[in-house]
Amino acid sequence: MSGWLKEKFIGWLREEETASAVPLCDFDRLSRALRPADVILVEGNTRLSHFIKNITQSQWTHSALYVGRLCEIGDAVLRQHIQRHYQESQAAPLNLAKPLSLDEPLIIEGLIGQGIIIEPLRKYRGMNMRVCQPRGLSSDDASRVLRFAARHLGVQYDIRQLFDLARWMSPHAWLPRRLGSTLFEIGTNLSERTICSTLIAAAFDSVHFPVRPVVHRSDDGGLRFYPRNPRLCTPRDFDYSPYFDSVKFSVVAMDDIGAYRHLPWDKHGTICNDEHECFLPDVTRDSILPYYMKSDVKDDDISRHALNWRHVRARHRGASRRIKKHKVVLGVGRE
Repeated sequence: MSGWLKEKFIGWLREEETASAVPLCDFDRLSRALRPADVILVEGNTRLSHFIKNITQSQWTHSALYVGRLCEIGDAVLRQHIQRHYQESQAAPLNLAKPLSLDEPLIIEGLIGQGIIIEPLRKYRGMNMRVCQPRGLSSDDASRVLRFAARHLGVQYDIRQLFDLARWMSPHAWLPRRLGSTLFEIGTNLSERTICSTLIAAAFDSVHFPVRPVVHRSDDGGLRFYPRNPRLCTPRDFDYSPYFDSVKFSVVAMDDIGAYRHLPWDKHGTICNDEHECFLPDVTRDSILPYYMKSDVKDDDISRHALNWRHVRARHRGASRRIKKHKVVLGVGRE
């Protein structure tokens, strides 16, 4: 009975909402910039993703480690190990059903209900993504990071750690945050259960690459680095870390100076709260009114909205002058 309830609960957490029709990033440009051992941050659209957003106060709800293409992996043992787990994951009905290709970009990730698996990068096409590249990581250490993560393929997802992490980060504590928590257990073995961000942080710790280290300064001014507990790591930490370079490509190229002037902005003054709620503001009531310059507007020509807004501001300035004048008259009368 408990196993049935657990499966139902996991299925409920994995239910997806409608994704954005126009993602914020260019998937093709981003995928071409990827290098092995890069960390990929994803803004998910499941119930679990919304829960993580509320707890971490970040839009990044998931992290994955970029492996690369099988044909580009020089280590034969690692390549065969990844290929075997990839074929097993593709046989699962929940995954994308496509024949194995040696030219398929792959990632290692941890998913609730599936554990640590190898998946194709294309599954995240159409979603908001960001790449965090470890600055100065050597190719040998990048291979060691991949081997560390690959050794944990097949490990189960740690739901208990996820909720302990939520309790630790929550601003409201009904119980002591460390009471019964698995986050601070000494000698925790990642080969039994783990989550995506913990596995990636531990992989970089294995080559002494800092993610968010604890830094102490001694009396003589020297610095001492200490690795942070990887079980406290969340996806946003890779974006926050000064040791990772954030790589992002907008859906519209903005490489040239002044390119923003040629964006297809709406010219009717419409404002949107989100993708599903847009409105045209009332210029006589709203205190803030957008005004977008048109390419065909002359220097002495002003749009209707801007003209109305000038009239409203003039009325406000006139009322302010009358109030100030009235206060001055009252002050003189009292004296």
